[in-house]
Amino acid sequence: MSATPDRATVPESFSTSVMASAPLFVGLALLMLGNGLQGSLLGVRASQEAFGSGVIGLIMAAFFAGFLLGSVWSARALRRVGYIRVFAALAAMASVAILVQELFVVPVAWGLMRFVTGLCFAGIYVVSESWLNNRATNLTRGRLLAVYMVVMYLGQGGGQLLLNVADPSTADLFILSSILISVAVVPLLLSATPAPDVTLTSRMSVSRLCRISPFGAGGVFVAGLINGTIMGMGAVYAHDAGLSVARIALFMGVLICGGALLQWPLGRLSDCMDRRWVILGVTFAAAGASMLAYRATGWATPGMLASVGLFGGLSFALHSLNLAHTNDCLEPSEMLGASSSLVLLLGVGSVIGPLAVGAVMSQVGAAGFFWWLAAVQVIFGLFGLGCIRYFAKRASAEPSHYVVVPSQTSSVVVAAIEDVYATQDGESDQEPASEAHPEATGEREDVGDRQ
Repeated sequence: MSATPDRATVPESFSTSVMASAPLFVGLALLMLGNGLQGSLLGVRASQEAFGSGVIGLIMAAFFAGFLLGSVWSARALRRVGYIRVFAALAAMASVAILVQELFVVPVAWGLMRFVTGLCFAGIYVVSESWLNNRATNLTRGRLLAVYMVVMYLGQGGGQLLLNVADPSTADLFILSSILISVAVVPLLLSATPAPDVTLTSRMSVSRLCRISPFGAGGVFVAGLINGTIMGMGAVYAHDAGLSVARIALFMGVLICGGALLQWPLGRLSDCMDRRWVILGVTFAAAGASMLAYRATGWATPGMLASVGLFGGLSFALHSLNLAHTNDCLEPSEMLGASSSLVLLLGVGSVIGPLAVGAVMSQVGAAGFFWWLAAVQVIFGLFGLGCIRYFAKRASAEPSHYVVVPSQTSSVVVAAIEDVYATQDGESDQEPASEAHPEATGEREDVGDRQ
């Protein structure tokens, strides 16, 4: 027998895993720079071409529609042709799609290419997240995926600043976005990490998930509305509000980077007290911050950045907070099946958000962007108060761990995060089932009581 143990028997330390995954992180940073740039670039260019807010909303919603389909399709494609071929093909298609939008500046072509881009990025996320999950162990996976998520947020936020590199009315920024996406393939494909297998898990229906945790499931859907609105129409609002290209880049960059900065503090707070009240506090605070950010759009740069960053940090935290609360209401055996339904709710919300805010902005102007966001947050806050009032809290014996989750992630990383914490809890808790989970020995209560 060989004296040298393999990686499966000698778990890597966290620092070793990070260093081994450095090529992957570099590739993802480049990928998100290109994705962040093209999102705002298309919003600004579409406004310059006078497409109209309603039409722009349709174009931006096409990305999330493609993303939703890609999350389902890519897992099947991986099993048929393998990781490397799927990743290379999708990256090539995403790189070409942005160039097609420069060649054919018409709404139909842009909508179709945004759909293709969303489908491609969904598959790319599945590949990269699975690759990273294969590198991690049960002891390092949570922290390693947290590094990945921060890279995703900062890369996407940094991509907004690239709007300053050239005039959006020229082809230069379209070419730059294509180059970044193309170059991102190199470090990922040269990674020595073996491609893992994808195991498709059983699904929990959306209707059953909503019965188990109406507050959490509704919150994930609302997070999709908010995230889709911000990512799809944020640059359109900034342009219509009269900001220069440089200030549009700052506006979007700080908005997204704020989401990375406040995730951990709010998540830790939710681990120390009833998570439902933290969600409600963040929701109503985000509604107030949306009005502050609206007023601050015309302020001097420091005031605008602080207000917009606060709004972004509060708004983007809602997804992870509601995901953690939903898992509080699930048995460990139910978490993997629920992840795909949660991704579906997030995706549907992300499609509706740009469409709805585009229609609102067509009627009331740029101000409709923040008014729509504030209204959605207030309505969800009132819904949450009703859930707390009329549904008894039923969380699992041990609250689920809070994990930062980016607004556009696949079910693979969600399932991996839930799996590692469920495994760790099972290993650390040696109590009999009757003590650790009282419901395991008797009839489980009605699903509505789990809220």
